[in-house]
Amino acid sequence: MTVEIGQPAPEVALPTDGGGRVSLADLKGKAVVLYFYPKDDTSGCTKEAIAFKDSLADFEAAGAVIVGVSKDPVAKHDKFKAKYELPFTLASDAEGDVCERYGVWKEKSMYGKTYMGIERTTVLIDAAGIVRQVWPKVKVPGHADKVLEAVRALG
Repeated sequence: MTVEIGQPAPEVALPTDGGGRVSLADLKGKAVVLYFYPKDDTSGCTKEAIAFKDSLADFEAAGAVIVGVSKDPVAKHDKFKAKYELPFTLASDAEGDVCERYGVWKEKSMYGKTYMGIERTTVLIDAAGIVRQVWPKVKVPGHADKVLEAVRALG
């Protein structure tokens, strides 16, 4: 399954860093930047997280919250968040259900080997819970700026 622009976002209800839980239902009324990334503390994922961190005040001023999702366990999220002082929620989709529903669990290849993994993807959900934009196969440089521009365009 993949998400469709203009359709309601599939529900997300996952455990988070710090022993919490995050749910899209609880975030209604705010725009949500839901970004899926392969693995905590790897170079690309760290650069992406820091880019969102560096723009967080601008996202908040535009009325958006940021939630990062990977299959890493909560304990790993806690370490990653502490190491880079990440000020937003990291959710653990250890079972992969949310990744499947958002269509980001894909066959990938590296060095001639194929494997299943999370395709770096960002989904912008408006305050009413409708998918407004999807960025598949994200290239990290400049990505946070593009997402911020789209959040601001929501009004």
